[in-house]
Amino acid sequence: MLIENTPNTKKMVFVLLNYGMILHLLPFFRYVYTIYRVLPAIVNRNYFCAIKFELQKENMGAIKKWIFVVGVLFFGYNAFGQGNIEGTVKDSSGKAVEFVSITVQEKNITSLTDSKGYYIIKNVPAGNYTLVSNLVGYSMTSKPVTVKDNSTVKLDFESLNKVYELYGVTVNGVVAITGIGHLSETHDNVIYAGKKTEVMTLDSLNANAAQDNPREVLGRVPGSNYSETEGEGFPSNGIGFRGLNPTQSIETNTRQNGYNITGDIYGYPESYYLPPLEAVERVEVTLGASALEFGPQFGGTINYIIKQAPTDKPFEFTTEETTGSYGLMNLFNSVGGTYKKWSYYAFVEGNHTNGWRPNSDYEQLTGFGRVQYKASDKLKIGLEYSLLRNKIHMPGGLDDAEFNENPDQSFRSRNWLTTPWNVMALTADYKINDNTTLSLKSAYNRSSRSILWRSEDGGPESKDSINPVTLTYDEREVEHEYFRNSTTELRLLSSYNIGGRKQVLGIGVRFYAGSMIRQEGGTGTTGSDFNYTDSANYYGNDLTFTSVNVAAFVENTFHIGNKLSVTPGFRLEYLKSSAKGYVSTDDDSLINVNESKSRYIPLAGLGIQFRTTNATHIYANASQAYTPIEYSYQYPLGYDTLAKIDPNLKDITGYNIDLGWTGSVKDFLNFDVGAFLMRYNNVIAFEYLPTANGTSYYSYETNVADAIHQGVETYVELNVVKMFTHASKIGTLSFFNSFSYDQAKYIDGVYKGNWAEYAPITIERFGVTYQYKTFSTTFLISNTAKQYTDANNTVYDPSALVGIIPAYRVMDWSSTLKIKNYHIKFGINNVADARYFTLRTVEYPGPGIIPAMGRSFYLGFGASF
Repeated sequence: MLIENTPNTKKMVFVLLNYGMILHLLPFFRYVYTIYRVLPAIVNRNYFCAIKFELQKENMGAIKKWIFVVGVLFFGYNAFGQGNIEGTVKDSSGKAVEFVSITVQEKNITSLTDSKGYYIIKNVPAGNYTLVSNLVGYSMTSKPVTVKDNSTVKLDFESLNKVYELYGVTVNGVVAITGIGHLSETHDNVIYAGKKTEVMTLDSLNANAAQDNPREVLGRVPGSNYSETEGEGFPSNGIGFRGLNPTQSIETNTRQNGYNITGDIYGYPESYYLPPLEAVERVEVTLGASALEFGPQFGGTINYIIKQAPTDKPFEFTTEETTGSYGLMNLFNSVGGTYKKWSYYAFVEGNHTNGWRPNSDYEQLTGFGRVQYKASDKLKIGLEYSLLRNKIHMPGGLDDAEFNENPDQSFRSRNWLTTPWNVMALTADYKINDNTTLSLKSAYNRSSRSILWRSEDGGPESKDSINPVTLTYDEREVEHEYFRNSTTELRLLSSYNIGGRKQVLGIGVRFYAGSMIRQEGGTGTTGSDFNYTDSANYYGNDLTFTSVNVAAFVENTFHIGNKLSVTPGFRLEYLKSSAKGYVSTDDDSLINVNESKSRYIPLAGLGIQFRTTNATHIYANASQAYTPIEYSYQYPLGYDTLAKIDPNLKDITGYNIDLGWTGSVKDFLNFDVGAFLMRYNNVIAFEYLPTANGTSYYSYETNVADAIHQGVETYVELNVVKMFTHASKIGTLSFFNSFSYDQAKYIDGVYKGNWAEYAPITIERFGVTYQYKTFSTTFLISNTAKQYTDANNTVYDPSALVGIIPAYRVMDWSSTLKIKNYHIKFGINNVADARYFTLRTVEYPGPGIIPAMGRSFYLGFGASF
């Protein structure tokens, strides 16, 4: 999107940004306390600038004076010899068309039409010009216009003809700016007005897609924290936002194409399947207010959008082959096309690696298929199927001394995991009339998880060893989980007029039914191979969990004038969960479990959005949220001696508040700056307590206290070359900086004043991208502050189950070269070979420290035909 006026906008933005950009480059973000500010300098209602600077009291007065002088110098520019252009845009039926780009071609000055099709371009120098109207999906139209001094000329565009319906976008060139954006007020039958959203378009990023490196894609989202455990016992890395636990994305509502893909969103919200990034067109993230539209959890919603079929050919084949360190071999192939009313897209990816650590090899196969049928101009139906097959060798955890000595060692050679995943989905979109659309997304998940491992009893220091009596290894433990769940969401989005203003109503219902069978403590073999044979056919724990959810939700965007909108919303959820079966205690006695719990959860929210320019807006939102008790908390005692569970756990409740400003300036500057506050009541965490005899410790899961997470999040991306020219002979250079400051603390109870777990106070990522023709290269530096792993804020414990996660810095380099329909990708992850970790665990896949991967190289080749 573009911003209005003027020939000197680029110069002014450059001057006002200069101080902030220098700070970005100072010794790679060594901030003690940094605050980001965005300062609008609107001179003649045309100038926009964004300033980010370090808060230093001794410099504040000088900075304010400097900004004032700059404003005075530019004030009044273009005040003489100018005029205005205004008009309306209508389609062939006479209906006003919103969001049409109207551009003065010779001056590159642009405005967008509002809900009435009206536009105005102010302060255009007198002269003769060509005015161009443009909107994706409509024919482009141009008209001559003459602007006179101190006058307004009216020029309407009528009979704007729709020429095609957009199903997908293929980016053929390398895009070195707009790596991150935001969703429009309505998208995919969901209202996003007043909400904080982020969108990453994969084709516009240099990223190691073959290894799904989260830093290079999702790292642009301020405050995103990762559990980098892929191949260490988890099929995918986890993500958390705003100081919430990132392990397996348990605090994040994870979706693909708008439907749920986790094990069980209400009882087991872990993400074992994620689509490979080679197949992803974009990633959509909604923070804060996501619970109103999507339900749990506090940590927001992340939605992976799979690529669409090409609309201009019946068949297209794409291949990506990547090799790299530690025996990495990744092969991705996809096909797609459109024939008459039918379209299809499918991919298969095979991935194998020997692993960075010993005993960390894995094999993985991921597949997806979609068929869509366009029955009419109003109705489109689709069927989708996703699968995951894998075999993961788990190297186990380390204690602090072992990690400091050599983080790439392993003492567990007999641990394995497999997670066959199957998700089927039915989608339908129906256009009732020009103002009302109806969408259906229904998904069915039939999946499982199986673990074969040497029990975590004894902690990470307890090694695999030969029994001196039997002269074999001890028998391993077998664990199985089976998931069956279905989710159906029906949404209606309708626009209507009040007082000549467009209003938008969104209503929906959701029905969810799920079950999980959990079998723990089975008796496995004495071998080291991938063998899930259960010799005793008996489990220490055998439980069946179920949950039923019915939810109804409504939001309405009321537009007040051309710039302001207010969106109140309400959601009511009914949730019933149950647990049946038995568990074993430490002395091998059995406890029968037959528990059930029902509750109604009302959630309310209010969003406000104010359009500051055609390409920027202020958003504010306050919304309630909740996180239900997971299945793993719904029985009185764990089978393992290292973990106990409070039988009186409560759901987590609270709210999110957001306030921010986001937008873009032409095609050279993106920004999003904001503040947030999250009230997180009845936090579920573990206390580290001594046993009755005081000789050892165990973790006790309970509601430890209430917490407040508050801070600031900023994102700035600047293409310094495009500020001045679009015809550079030396290429383009852009910078981006993603920063978050999060003060997440307990506010009551015995832990009052302590920091929340897995909540680094600062996370900062700085990237530089250079592009020359079809070559693009990016260098990224990621800094994450230290984190605690328990409510006690334990700094060190010999068990390694709790303790500090030290601060770490990771550098990544990636490049892409495109030659016609071929491309080559190459780069280095963790360039400086930093030794760090992101997770301590009391059990699977440890126990103990789970190291993150060291330096690795990759080289990939791709082509499309």
